[in-house]
Amino acid sequence: MDWRDIPSLSALRAFEAAARLGSLSEAARALNVTHAAIAAHVRALEGEFGQPLLRRSGRGMVPSQAGAELARDLGNGFAEIAAGVRSLKQGREDRPVSLTTTPSFAENWLMPCLAGFWSAHPDVPLTVRTDQATVDLRREGVDLAIRHGTGPWPGLEGMVLTQAKMVVVAQPGRFGPVPDDVTSDEAWSRTLTLPWLLDMSHSEFNKRLLRLGVDPEVVRATELLSNALLLPACRAGAGVAAQPLALVETDIADGRLEVLAEEIDSDYAYHLLHLPGPLSRRAQTFVTWLRKDVNCMPNGR
Repeated sequence: MDWRDIPSLSALRAFEAAARLGSLSEAARALNVTHAAIAAHVRALEGEFGQPLLRRSGRGMVPSQAGAELARDLGNGFAEIAAGVRSLKQGREDRPVSLTTTPSFAENWLMPCLAGFWSAHPDVPLTVRTDQATVDLRREGVDLAIRHGTGPWPGLEGMVLTQAKMVVVAQPGRFGPVPDDVTSDEAWSRTLTLPWLLDMSHSEFNKRLLRLGVDPEVVRATELLSNALLLPACRAGAGVAAQPLALVETDIADGRLEVLAEEIDSDYAYHLLHLPGPLSRRAQTFVTWLRKDVNCMPNGR
């Protein structure tokens, strides 16, 4: 590497922070320097590259096209450096395994499984972070992620953990008996006349529902702010709800919910993902357990 081809790392760090935070003042606070120092670094880079990198927008700053590309590459590069430093500082093999997933998947699928894992592997500490937003595993130093979708997942490796076929569920008997001789399409159409409960925090699920014909503008719907509110209301008979089967298998098996309609031939699944390359010994132990030993759902997998 010829370091003469690379501008001042301090200037690059200042610019990346300003572009990411959308503010020279916020970047100055984040890096514990003055506003003037950040502005000077940005001007120096713009002079070196011969083009603007940031422009004012309202009370903040936004990157130009060239600035956005540079900020993205710098963010990835600094994340790589941070990951290496973090690994050395924390002792990669000795730190707890960290996993991120959505609150609903953690509550209804993952946490009921973990008693078995901790019993089988008491020497492997595990931390679970729940967030609806997608977490950058490299930047945040997270070992594993469980994500809902069809893939592919650029820059990540992993496996299908469990399928995510969508089912419409309700309190057993609340809306009459479920006919045995109706087609899948007829079953879905029947549910559209019933009162619905919709989780407005999960836009991806709602896009799936639109493709299945459940339009919030057409059906009678009560909108709730999370699945943690929706599922208790559904169990109590307040309405019907569409859920990935993995999240309600236990409720169905225990008689708290019944299936009114189900999706056919779904490609959606929950995927267990990680950055390319070997996992730590502890993370690999957890992945192996999930793949081979976990049997916490009523029907297994």
